[in-house]
Amino acid sequence: MGRRGVKEYRAPEALQLILADRDRQDLVCPSCGSEDIIRTPKRRVRKVRWEADRQVTLHCTKCGRHAAYVPKAVTQPSEVELGSV
Repeated sequence: MGRRGVKEYRAPEALQLILADRDRQDLVCPSCGSEDIIRTPKRRVRKVRWEADRQVTLHCTKCGRHAAYVPKAVTQPSEVELGSV
């Protein structure tokens, strides 16, 4: 159990699910394998500017696990950042 009694994914599982959502792939629960993932807010055909600041929640209806993220905070490092490591 995570904070406030909410079942949360382990960090690698949450990252896997978040990256699949960001890449607009089919969502499959990394914990139980179910395809019954509820995304809030629902995806839109076109990106809406105000939606970039809203928190996205992903909830598996089968195992009850939960993940949340802010879309614009999930980015890949630029080439400059990779070169400085």
